[in-house]
Amino acid sequence: MHPRRIAVLGGGPGGLYAARLLRLARPSCEVVVHEQGAPDTTFGFGVGLAAGTQRRLEAADPDTLRDIAATGCRHDMTMRVGGRTARVRNDRLIGVARTELLAILQRHAEKAGVRLEFGSRLAAADLDADVVVAADGVGSATREAGGFGADVQIGRGLFLWCGAGFALPDAVFAPVDTAHGTFVTHAYPYSGGHSTFLIETDERTWRRAGFDATTEALNSGATPPDASDTRSLEYLQEVFAGQLRGHPLIGNRTRWQRFRTVRCARWSDGRVVLLGDAAHTAHFSIGSGTKLAMEDAIALAEALTGENGPAEAFARYEAVRRPAVERLQELARRSQLWWESFPSRTGLPVEQLMVAYMTRAGNVPLDRFAVTAPEVVGAALGQFAGLDGPVPALPDLTGWVLDRPLRHRRRTFPGRVLPAGDDLGPTTLEVTATDPWGGDADALLARAAGAAGVRLTGPPDRPSVLTRLDLAERVRTETGAVVVVRAPAALRDDLAAGLVSGRADLVEWA
Repeated sequence: MHPRRIAVLGGGPGGLYAARLLRLARPSCEVVVHEQGAPDTTFGFGVGLAAGTQRRLEAADPDTLRDIAATGCRHDMTMRVGGRTARVRNDRLIGVARTELLAILQRHAEKAGVRLEFGSRLAAADLDADVVVAADGVGSATREAGGFGADVQIGRGLFLWCGAGFALPDAVFAPVDTAHGTFVTHAYPYSGGHSTFLIETDERTWRRAGFDATTEALNSGATPPDASDTRSLEYLQEVFAGQLRGHPLIGNRTRWQRFRTVRCARWSDGRVVLLGDAAHTAHFSIGSGTKLAMEDAIALAEALTGENGPAEAFARYEAVRRPAVERLQELARRSQLWWESFPSRTGLPVEQLMVAYMTRAGNVPLDRFAVTAPEVVGAALGQFAGLDGPVPALPDLTGWVLDRPLRHRRRTFPGRVLPAGDDLGPTTLEVTATDPWGGDADALLARAAGAAGVRLTGPPDRPSVLTRLDLAERVRTETGAVVVVRAPAALRDDLAAGLVSGRADLVEWA
């Protein structure tokens, strides 16, 4: 049985795009979007769409992408630390105003014959439809009311979204040290001469600055639900004055939040299917919710078009999308942990920090990054090796890294691979933790206190080795010990990236 009536709960990018694609695929099907807000109001500022997402949108619906690209703003990426800047060319990324994106998607949905209804808060049970697409966001009431096996994990770090009334020339990552601690902004331009400023910090800094009190006051119900944390905005406006160039920060329901990672055992329940943030989230530092939701919409429309009934279509949709989503969620988990521990790295030279940033989740190989950003990687290699200048392009980058000598206090090592039989010291730690900054890792760190050398060993699989590298960084930063990571030689490229990024001092073949 093919659906004759489809209802979409939520008029964000994922819901609107799904509605259009479903209507285009089935012109005889009634498709209605139900959005509780007004058509011209939205949270947020700019949205970033990477090159891969653009290719998928181009294949699914070139007309919509054409309009999105026309209103968007392309830009490179920079990192600024200690008065120095590292630049990476990345102009395939488009920044677009969320208001513009929604207007385009609303217009294209209506052009396809979708009916848009605003201003009513409805539940799936209220809708007379063969299929209900729940695109109602990270706080999805549909998900919470259904049998989806939802699991929501709350991050440690805090962040808020704000904006500014001018367009930055590039995206910028910039940490600033204050009397209270370190704040870091991820800022980027988008259409209309505006920029998004996402600002993050750790809980200790947040409390020292008094933002726990402002957050509590806003959440107490004594202020309107659309109020922004004006005290935080005023403070951060001064902190990031250099990046803002005299412009004020703009709030839009701007409040401190902790990231919520949503996972669901099932994405469908009866006639209801989840889409986008309602089904899954991935930390914004690695992939936007808009990207995931619009790619979900493509897969859902294809599944509902190709299968005989909703149950089969939902199974196909989940089978196609879940592997890609779970892979991105794992990359995002690593990236989130890296950003939540970011203040410990601000002592690195900016080029080395850029390499650490690009390789933080394990999805950008060092040699590939060296091709796209040779100046940055060349400078980082020189900093890693203690040379006076940058290193030119290398035919065997990994081999060169592993061959660099290391002098640590009174010991000198001829290369970064620990020779067989060198016990380094008495402290060997077996690492089974998956969170390098969690309680299990804290216990290992306590055992490393006072050691001159620490060896980290554990399972040979790649995810475990990447975790050991992250923990090694923490051990060497907090104890000053020379730290060696034991791992298979097959993962030498990952180990070399870890060495250049300051995650480890030495490696040892398992």
